[in-house]
Amino acid sequence: MGLAVAVAGASGYAGGELLRLITGHPDLELGLAAAAGNAGAPVTGVHPHLTALGDRTFEALDPARLAAADLVFLALPHEESAAVGAALPAHVPVVDLSASFRLADPGAWAAYYRTPHAGRWCYGLPELPGARDAIRGARRVAAPGCYATAAILALAPLLTAGLADPGDIVIVAASGTSGAGRAPSAALLATEVMGAMSAYQAGGTHRHTPEIEQALGEAAGGRPVVSFTPALAPMPRGILATCTARLHDPATPARALRDAFGTAYAGEPFVHLLPEGRWPTTAATLGSNAVHLQAAADSHAGRAVVVAALDNLGKGAAGQAIQAANLMLGLPETAGLTAQGVAP
Repeated sequence: MGLAVAVAGASGYAGGELLRLITGHPDLELGLAAAAGNAGAPVTGVHPHLTALGDRTFEALDPARLAAADLVFLALPHEESAAVGAALPAHVPVVDLSASFRLADPGAWAAYYRTPHAGRWCYGLPELPGARDAIRGARRVAAPGCYATAAILALAPLLTAGLADPGDIVIVAASGTSGAGRAPSAALLATEVMGAMSAYQAGGTHRHTPEIEQALGEAAGGRPVVSFTPALAPMPRGILATCTARLHDPATPARALRDAFGTAYAGEPFVHLLPEGRWPTTAATLGSNAVHLQAAADSHAGRAVVVAALDNLGKGAAGQAIQAANLMLGLPETAGLTAQGVAP
């Protein structure tokens, strides 16, 4: 028998992806699958693709029952996640997929959220300097946001290598509709989304902005200033992020940028710098825990340009959470995960 893991918020998109990954994991076994609003409903009534769970129903959200697991995943809205996280005993390993425990600065939290600041947990992005060992030793881990994961992995190596100015960063990223969650919304109706792209929460108002600035500042020093504009793309899942930063030396060649990525991500199982001339596409990362990167040096504008693609429900959410859980439980980091996408 494998280690028993529980999922709170199992009826959402990220929760469903967690269930899918857990059922295929060689070392984990699904315990409680909690979904307060769907308690008593068949799992396959909400997630018809999860036929291996055809005999399971969603159960009520009960922190006492969650605490019986070897590890708990929280895939809840941030206000609910903070309450459940606080109710779980300190000895129970927890990976939270919400924003509840990502930010260290109460002021930054208050500027973007209306609920009280719940504190900060270990940040669960293993590819950052020193993060892997910190996650291994943690009992509470905050999984990064989907946009934040793409942007941080795209920019951290350049800032760490001193090639780019942390005070002049611009990110434009498009996400599939699953990034908005499962709650009904007129803006997410097929008739509104199909054949259209639209920006939203522009002007520095998106909640991943302080998270990106915090992680880049901790990884590379300096005081990052990020201008982030998200967009909604007519696809179910995936993120394509175009990240630019002013180069300290406008004559910096693309080879220097690529060398920085090669140094930062050498041996990383899920972060792939593509061959020169090949640019990331969301289609290549679907269903995987992979991040595809490519870099260019724009000598005309004096900026580094890095494009990142990932699956917002994979490396951007559930896959990342499984990766952190593997480290926390002493399992192989890649267990139950794949860097290979699904095509076509």
